[in-house]
Amino acid sequence: MADERLALMAHLLRRAGFGTSREELEAYAARPYEEVVEELVNPERIPDLDESVLRRYYPHLGANQDNPNSWNGRWVWRMVNSKRPLEEKMALFWHHVLATGWTKSEHTPTMIEHVEMLRRDGLGNFRKILVELSKDPAMIYWLDNNENHAKSINENYGREILELFSMGIGNYSETDIKNVARAFTGWTFEQPIPLYPYGHYASKFVFKPEDHDNSEKTFLGNTGKFNGEDIVDIICRQPATARFVSRHLYNFFVADEAQVPAWSVQEPRDPEAIATLSKAFLDSDADIRSVMRVLFNSDFFKAAQFQRVKCPIELVAGVIKLAGTHRGVDPGLVAFDGATRVMGQTLMDPPTVEGWHTGKEWIDGGTLTERVNFAVSQVSDVKKPGPQSIIRRLADYGRPLGPEELVDTVLDLAGPLQVQPETRQALVELAARDGELRFGSDDERQKSEERVGRLLRLTVASREYQFA
Repeated sequence: MADERLALMAHLLRRAGFGTSREELEAYAARPYEEVVEELVNPERIPDLDESVLRRYYPHLGANQDNPNSWNGRWVWRMVNSKRPLEEKMALFWHHVLATGWTKSEHTPTMIEHVEMLRRDGLGNFRKILVELSKDPAMIYWLDNNENHAKSINENYGREILELFSMGIGNYSETDIKNVARAFTGWTFEQPIPLYPYGHYASKFVFKPEDHDNSEKTFLGNTGKFNGEDIVDIICRQPATARFVSRHLYNFFVADEAQVPAWSVQEPRDPEAIATLSKAFLDSDADIRSVMRVLFNSDFFKAAQFQRVKCPIELVAGVIKLAGTHRGVDPGLVAFDGATRVMGQTLMDPPTVEGWHTGKEWIDGGTLTERVNFAVSQVSDVKKPGPQSIIRRLADYGRPLGPEELVDTVLDLAGPLQVQPETRQALVELAARDGELRFGSDDERQKSEERVGRLLRLTVASREYQFA
C-alpha cells in the first residue's frame, strides 16, 4: 500500500504538471499540501529556466524559427525541467481549449508567440486571456477575423469566442453572434515579413479604426457602441461563462468528461464540483489563479486519482521524467514531436477549433501501441538515471525481497501507481519465477537489474499507466 501522503502529492503533480522523479516527489511531499498548491499557482515566485544553453545545442531555436519540431521539442524540455510546472500545464490547457493550429498559416513564428502568450497569461484573469487571444495574429488568421470588415462582417471568430471559448451553445442568439462580429471589426494583423530572405518574424496585432463598426450594438441585453474589449467584459460576467470554463477545467485537471459537443444536452459528471468552481470564477471576477487554488484544494480533486486518460504529451513527458533523461541538454528533443504526433497530438497544431477530443478518445489500437512502445523504449535501458535510482533503493533494503514486496515497491517507486488486482497478480507471478531479489554478488546484482528493468517495462505498458 502506497503512502497516502506521497500518493496524493503524486496526483497533484501529475495534474498540475507532468509527473515527477521520486526524489522530487519526496521533497514536495515533505511540505504541507496547501503550501505546494500555493507555490504552483504562483509560478512567478520560482526562477524560470535558463534556455541559453539549450539554444546553443539547438540552433533552430534562434537562427531558424520556421521549424515547429524544434520548438515542440523545446516545449517538452520545459515540461520536463521547469520548476514552474503549472505554468506549462496551463499553456497546454489553453492550447487545447482556445485551439489555434499551425496547419492553416504554416507560419511557425506566429504560433510560437501564440504559445508564449498562453504561458504568460494562463493563470491570469480570463478577461485578459480573451482580449489577448482576440489580438493574437495566429487566432485572427485561424478564425478569419482579418476578413471581418465594418461593411462586410465575417462571423467566424464572433461565433467561436461564444460557442467554444467562453459560454457554450444555448447561451446566446444568432443576433448576439453578429453583434460580437461587428465589435471585432478592424481587429487584424500587419502583414508578416516574408520568411525569405529576411528571416523569421512573427506578425503583430493592429487595430484599423477606419474598418471598425463604431455604431450601436446590442449583446446579451446590453446596448452601446461596443468594441471587442467591451464584449469580452460582458462575456466574463456571465454565469454561463463561469460554468463553461469550469467544465473545461474539470475535464482537463480532475476527471474525464463528455466531449464539448455534448455539453449543451448532457449534465456534468459532477455538478457540485462545477458549481464550486463557477462560484470561485464569479467571486474572483474571472481570476483563473483563484479558481485553480480552489480546484487543487478541493475534496473532489483529491478523490479523482487515475480518473483521466493521459493525453499523449502527458504520457511522453511523464515517462521521460521516470527515465531521468533530458534533465540537461541531450540530443533527441526534436523526436518527441513525432512521438506525440503518432499518438494523436501534435503540439501547435490541434486538429480543429474544437481542440483535441480527450478521455477514451485518445485510445485506439494504433495509438495504444505507439504509447506502449514509446513508454517501454524510454525505460528499457536500466543504466538510465531513473531505473538506476529505483534499483539503488531496492538494493538499499540490504536484504532479499520476495516477489510481492518487489512488485509493490516497483509500483510505488514508479508512481505510486494503483493497479487492478489482476495486473498485480500477473506481475507477482512473473517476479516469482526468479525467486527473491538479491544484490549480494556481482552476478546477483546483474540479474536483479535485469529483473527490475523487466518489471519496469511491464509497469509502463500496463493499462493503469495510461491514466493520470
